[in-house]
Order: sequence, then structure tokens, then C-alpha cells
Amino acid sequence: MKELDSAGARDPRSAHKPEHFSARAIDWRTFAISGGFMLVFVIVALIDIDFLSAQVNSAFAFSARLFGAYWQLLVLLTFLIGLYVAVSDSGNVRLGNLDEPEIPTFKWFAIIMCTLLAGGGVFFAAAEPMAHFTAPPPLFDVAPESQAAVFPALAQSYMHWGFLAWAILGSLTTIVFMHLHYDKGLPLKPRALLYPVFGDRAIRGWLGSFIDAACVIAVVAGTVGPIGFLGLQVSYGLSELFGTSNSFFTQSMIILFLIGVYTISTVSGIHRGIQILSTFNVFLALGLMVFMLLAGPTAFIIDSYIHSLGLYVSKFVPMATYRANTGWLNQWTVFFWGWFLGYGPLMAMFIARISNGRRIRQIVIAVSVIAPLVTTFWFTIVGGSGLAFELANPGAISEPFEGFNMPAALLAITQQLPLGFLISLLFLVLTTIFVATTGDSMTYTISMVMTGTDDPPTFLRIFWGVIMGLVAMILTAIGTGGISALQFFIVVTAVPVSLIHLPSLWVAPRIAASLARSQSDPKG
Repeated sequence: MKELDSAGARDPRSAHKPEHFSARAIDWRTFAISGGFMLVFVIVALIDIDFLSAQVNSAFAFSARLFGAYWQLLVLLTFLIGLYVAVSDSGNVRLGNLDEPEIPTFKWFAIIMCTLLAGGGVFFAAAEPMAHFTAPPPLFDVAPESQAAVFPALAQSYMHWGFLAWAILGSLTTIVFMHLHYDKGLPLKPRALLYPVFGDRAIRGWLGSFIDAACVIAVVAGTVGPIGFLGLQVSYGLSELFGTSNSFFTQSMIILFLIGVYTISTVSGIHRGIQILSTFNVFLALGLMVFMLLAGPTAFIIDSYIHSLGLYVSKFVPMATYRANTGWLNQWTVFFWGWFLGYGPLMAMFIARISNGRRIRQIVIAVSVIAPLVTTFWFTIVGGSGLAFELANPGAISEPFEGFNMPAALLAITQQLPLGFLISLLFLVLTTIFVATTGDSMTYTISMVMTGTDDPPTFLRIFWGVIMGLVAMILTAIGTGGISALQFFIVVTAVPVSLIHLPSLWVAPRIAASLARSQSDPKG
């Protein structure tokens, strides 16, 4: 652990760089493992989707049963320790090798919101509160589809998309990445998270390649799934709004359009395409939020948010540590934690890349506190409106939603608003760009993993962008079974990936304290 005893040089030219690290050199072992796995997955899906789904479901059940409790404690400790570091003297530490932030604050926060919330945050915002309203979580003793079920439904949705979910995507691990990359000159790869424990053995050889490949597979699974689902969901939406054919051809055209958008964006880089898409989408989301707040059930939304947020905070620890009904838990909380943990290292890498020059307190508070509060308000506006419409007219939302039909739930909500057709269409645009911003950032980050540099070659970005889109198209051709199997598989990949997160619980505070001493006394 000697590498962590001092802050290290802030000038990257003088930082220690292991001899085996060659900038921009592609790690073909990681490429072969991750690419080979995806190839086998697609081939098996094409041959026998039922067999693949059965195997994935079995592996998912095994992972949730053995690691569910560990994941719950891991995400809770990550949030609490990250918050402690942020409010302590260490929170004033500036990370990276710049004296000022590289990206303006609004654009920086816009990128974070669009990348981490993604398209799932739109459809789940409409669907999850309704799901908990019709079948209340077992922690809350309330009657289904009653006024009393409203606040627990929203509070449980906050738990899954709030403080803990965001913290795992970019707090402690971001601190470790930024120090080891910018100060110590280590490659910007997931394997760096294990460097404080295993030293050079984590950076070179098969161990490092396996770590990186596991993280890439998790992110590819988690990104291909939303791309494929977007094709299905937008095709359904266009069919409902315009009467177009809800066919594989339409779904393919939507996915091809999406591939073009996020590939062009990722090729243009952090400072152009990714920023432009994220900024546009944030303004669109803000516009829709304001419209729904004013044109929808305003008093219901405000009252529900205040009450549900209070319930969420008061029941925060019981909800975070709930283990009484593991069947329900594995289908909801554990599934989400596995999903977010799988994304965790590469999301943290991306935040590390765009946060050069920012202080620890800025990063942790923005990601772990402000972003979740914005997300919970978004869930209240979209999902809360659905609950209000359902209470006023039972079946108005729950009937279209039956069978967990998320796009139907969203359209059922938006079409009850003034200018319902236009609002529904804008929500489809919003969701498409949300998925595109996740696609471009994750394509960029996967390419970083392959090279270890924060400026990966253009051809590599294009390759991964196109490949993920094509895999989504192939699985969409099979039907929802192929996409669902891949979505559930990310929870399986979270098993090894969650172990990579573990050292950051003690390494990040130690790094922060060391950097605080160094920056307060540069000559010391």
C-alpha cells in the first residue's frame, strides 16, 4: 500500500507509469474475452433461446441468493462512506491534473444525469410506482390500489433509483480511478481498482484482463438491453400514435438510427457530441417536467413528493437492509443493485474522465445527493401523475400496464395530459436520446478499457458502437426473450464486478486523506 501513502505528482508527465503500460495499445486479451463471450451468447440465443433463458434465470437466482445481502451492504456502505468523505476536510481535495474543472458545471452535470439515468429512468418512472401501487412492497402494510399505497409506492421507487443507486455509479470508485490515473499514471481500466490490493499483478497478465472483460461484458449487456428495448418500445409508441407497423423492420430502423446518433456522438468526443446531446436532453426533460407539473395534478405531485421523500428518508435503513421476503427482494432491489453494480466501474471511469479538476465534495454531492433528488422528483412527476390518474379513474393506467408493459404505461399517462399526442411524442424523443447518451458514453468508456487511455482511437469507438447495436438487432429479431436474457445476465456478471468495488470502501478514504495532507502542505 505504499503507493497510497503520498498524493503523488500532479503533473502527469512526472507521474509513475508502469513499464508494462503502453498508452493506446489495445489489450487483445480483454477484447477476445469480452467479444468472444458476446459472440457465443448471440449464437446460443439464435440456436435455442429457451435453453439460454433457462440457464440465465438459474444463474440469476443463484447470484441473487448468495450475493444479495452482500450487495445490499456494499451499496449502503458506499453511500455512507462517500458522504462522510465529502463532508470531511478531505472533501476539499481537487482530483486530476488540472487546477480548474475541464468541463463547465452545467454541462458536466447534464452529462452525468443523461448517462446514469438513461432510458430506463423514463419507462421505469412511469411503470415502477404503478407496480408498487398495485402490489405494495412487503415492508409496507397497506392495501393495494388505495390512497395509502401511493406514498410507499413512490418511496420504494426512490430507494431503487435514489441515493444508493447513484452512489455506486460514481463516488468512492471515482476517487480511486482519478488518483491512480492522473496522479500515479496507471491505465484508466477497471483493474486499477484492485491495484492497491494486488499491486502490479492486478495491472498486467490474465487477472487484469479478466477483471476488465467482466466489467465490459456487464456494461455491454446493460447497454445492448436498453438499445434493443428502445427499438421495441419506440416501435410500440409509434404504432399507437401514428398507426405504423409494429414490426421487426420498424424496430430495426429505430435501432439503426440510434446507432448512427450515438456513434457519431462518441466519435466527436466528450467536448462535442456527448455534451451537445446531454445538454439538449436535459433541457427537454426540464421542459417536460415543468409542463407536467403545471398541466398535470400539481397539488398531488407536490404533496406526494414531500410525503414520499420523508417516508423514504425515515425508512431509508429498513428499506436498504430489508431481507424478510427474499423472493420479492430478488425480483426488485437485488436485481437493481446487481444491474447498477455491473455498470459501476465503467460509469465511475466515465465520471473520472469528465471530472478532471473537480473537488471530491463536488463529485460526491452532485452524484450521490443532487442527482438522486432530481431523479426522485422526476419519478414523482411521471409516476405520481400516473397514480393520480389511476385513483381518479381506476384502470386508466393499470390496465394498459398489465403484464409490466412499460411503454403502454408511459403513453397512458402522457395521453391524459393536455396536448397528449405531442407530449407522448416528445417522451419518445427524450427516451431515444437518453439511450443514445448512454450508448455514446459507454462506447467511449469501453474503448478506454481496451486502451487504458482517456482518448481511445476513433476506429475502436466506431467498432464497439456498431457491434452493440447489431447485437441488439439480432436479439430483437429473436423477440423479447433474447433481450431479457441479456438484461438478467448483467446481474450474473455483477458477482465478480461487485468484488472489484469492495476495496474502494477503505482505499478511497485513505487516498482522500493522503491527498488532503499533500494539498494543504505542498512542500510536506
